[in-house]
Amino acid sequence: MQKYTPPFEITQLILKRVADISEKVTKLDNFSNLNKMPYLRKQNKINSIHSSLAIENNKLTEDQVRDVIDGKMVLGSKKDIQEVKNAYNAYEMLSNINPYSIKDLKRMHGVMTYLTVEESGEFRKGNEGVFDGKKCIFMCPPVENVNNLMNQLFDWIKENKNKIHPLILSCVFHYEFVFIHPFSDGNGRIVRLWQNILLYNWKKIFEYLPIESYIHKYQNGYYKAIANCNNKGDSTEFIEFMLKMIDETLDEALSIPSIPINQETININKLLDCLERNVPLSANEIMVKLNIKSKNTLRNKYLHPAIKQGLIKLTIPDKPNSSKQMYYKN
Repeated sequence: MQKYTPPFEITQLILKRVADISEKVTKLDNFSNLNKMPYLRKQNKINSIHSSLAIENNKLTEDQVRDVIDGKMVLGSKKDIQEVKNAYNAYEMLSNINPYSIKDLKRMHGVMTYLTVEESGEFRKGNEGVFDGKKCIFMCPPVENVNNLMNQLFDWIKENKNKIHPLILSCVFHYEFVFIHPFSDGNGRIVRLWQNILLYNWKKIFEYLPIESYIHKYQNGYYKAIANCNNKGDSTEFIEFMLKMIDETLDEALSIPSIPINQETININKLLDCLERNVPLSANEIMVKLNIKSKNTLRNKYLHPAIKQGLIKLTIPDKPNSSKQMYYKN
């Protein structure tokens, strides 16, 4: 198979952005709030999901997205609600995905588009175009080229993951993926997640940075950068744009006042560390894992604060004191 090298130029602006971002990431690595505040981590994930879906015309508000994730009743279209559930499941899997695997890409697309897209988890089977009203403004590569183009793109990121800075590599991947448009639907959602996965494999803190919220804020600029790169035939302008989004996300994260980590937060983190999503444990099982002898201590110092922050769920929410009650990570 012929090798492909995506066309782009490393400008002085790109080099400056990479240096600035790298410096800010180093500061954030030592920043206690994002690392140790579970509520803040969850809020940032909600921001990411709401923003990425809103770009694709999902009508749910941020509060409604939070309610869907918390298992509450929400008035909205079934499709919009399902998209939120799917996105949350996908973002929760971020740390267990190989960003250089097409098999994992298709699997994640299947999670992200479950029950909402007919060709879920499969590359498109027909030709696609980008339309402004009834006017086609961009024809995607022919369907018969999709497999070859995606294999070439993944071969390129695998070959260059230790040669090109991850910040630049992830931006180039983002643009090239959008250009290829490999899926019939859900391309924007999955590629924004995939850039996060690539960045997470560089620095773990990117799991909690809502870059999507800044893409949503500058949505017109996002699409303009893509269109300009399509016309020019290289991704330089898009790289500069995306690095600006990452830089501004880091500025916001660093602007959050430092909050002393209290005993309640320490206890919640210990509780979350021993729980898994969708794997309920009884109070007795949790007490064994935490080495706690008193159920009152478990309830008052661990369970109740975590439930109040929406970080864990009950299997029998209508009967919180049931002897059959179990708990799992939200």
